[in-house]
Amino acid sequence: MPPQRVNGTRRFMLAGLGLLAAAIAIYAAYRLFTPPTPEIDIAYNTVSRDGLYQVMFETDAQPVPVNETHEWVVTVTTPDGAPVTDASIAVDGGMPAHGHGLPTEPQAAENLGEGRYRVEGMRFNMGGHWEIRIGISADPGLDEAVFNLDL
Repeated sequence: MPPQRVNGTRRFMLAGLGLLAAAIAIYAAYRLFTPPTPEIDIAYNTVSRDGLYQVMFETDAQPVPVNETHEWVVTVTTPDGAPVTDASIAVDGGMPAHGHGLPTEPQAAENLGEGRYRVEGMRFNMGGHWEIRIGISADPGLDEAVFNLDL
């Protein structure tokens, strides 16, 4: 192949890659700076997905801090308000718009009684919209509560 044709093909490919990179950068910036839709519930109290539990969290760190490890107390009750006293609690979450999880692995460290569970290791490494999932396994069944935080 003549050298001029190779250089032309190479330039065409580089231009195409440059346009692709620019499009990806624009889309990423749009997703990064677009606030969550206003209908997102940011309450600290919610009903689990299948309606088995009423779940609430509390923290002494107000507002919920960025770049600071802190604790939560998660309270789990039945829909009629009876405490769920012997649940297994799992915590997970992340930033849906960014596609990454929590920077820590929070753990239910202690059953405080009366349906209250101390969760250690909560940390958010940046501001923005976070989704926290609390998995609950107890006598009524397995279910999950989802909390949305805008930090």
